[in-house]
Amino acid sequence: MSNEPARALPRARRAVVVWLWLCVLSLLVMIVLGGVVRLTGSGLSITVWEPIVGTLPPLSHADWERVFALYRQSPEFRHVNPTMDLAAFQRIFWPEYLHRLLGRSIGVLVAVPCVYFLVKGYLGRQLVRRLVLLFALGGLQGLIGWLMVASGLVDAPHVSHYRLTLHLGMGFLLFGYAAWLAIEQTLGGFVVTNGWPRLRRSLLGFTALAALTALSGGLVAGLKAGHAFPTFPLMAGAWVPAGLLAMMPVWRNGFDNVITVMFQHRVLGIAVLVFALGLALAARKSGVPRHARVAFDLIVAAVLVQVTLGIATLLMFVPVSVAAAHQGNAALVLGAALYANYALRRWPEHVELPADVRISPSAVPLAT
Repeated sequence: MSNEPARALPRARRAVVVWLWLCVLSLLVMIVLGGVVRLTGSGLSITVWEPIVGTLPPLSHADWERVFALYRQSPEFRHVNPTMDLAAFQRIFWPEYLHRLLGRSIGVLVAVPCVYFLVKGYLGRQLVRRLVLLFALGGLQGLIGWLMVASGLVDAPHVSHYRLTLHLGMGFLLFGYAAWLAIEQTLGGFVVTNGWPRLRRSLLGFTALAALTALSGGLVAGLKAGHAFPTFPLMAGAWVPAGLLAMMPVWRNGFDNVITVMFQHRVLGIAVLVFALGLALAARKSGVPRHARVAFDLIVAAVLVQVTLGIATLLMFVPVSVAAAHQGNAALVLGAALYANYALRRWPEHVELPADVRISPSAVPLAT
């Protein structure tokens, strides 16, 4: 295990760090591409799950006709796209195909270098266990994705917004877990056993709120609530729209009522912005080190971009590029929050330690 600072990483650890960040970047692209699939109405174009055979796209006209024939049996074709021809089908096929192909590619990107680095002796035992968990979660995500698609192949010509939210949430979990591993391997550092307890708790609260807001965005997407209320800050001409509690039992409104789902996502988004600004101010007043202040500033920057993208998505009536960027930037907000959590709990090896801060005698588990 190396105690050298991150700016002078040994070759083995540097290789692992680059690989982990490639995994993080791939997962971010996957989240954005998932948004594109949803926004272009491509998610139900492939009606079978073939993890191995499905790696190759249709290569001949006969292949295309076979895949299109399967789609014509789906509720979406019968109820939404009954006049669609093969050329139009091909346009919705490719985003979904690329989404699935990227998912398979990420599995290879995680597994193959992991085996190589393990054989070379670059990985510690604890890091290997974490990487196995990452791979397993990725496999589970593939299954969840198929179950989501399957929900739109029976009767209703759309996927379950519950399963869509679960799929999106698992995507954020994978991204966050991989980002934490990458941050840990990049920065190293020792475990801080005291220091800024109130700020730590507040930051955990912010991270939970940001995650909840991201999940609520899944409900918004699944119910197409952004199309229903393309205005801001008012909804249907009011600050608090009518019909928030129209469903019975009342708890269903937060999950199934388009009005309530849209309203609560806006409220949560504003709360995240206020919370982020308050955290950054508190961090400066608390005297946290520079690397931690930078982390809190990154949170504010990511949240400001996220709010801007969210408002633009509404006012521009949900354009694919802006809405997909909004979904991807939600992952960056969570990533910034994780980095801030790390900065308050792990002391970088090259940063001078204040007299009132105590650390554990053991460093975080690093590649060799």
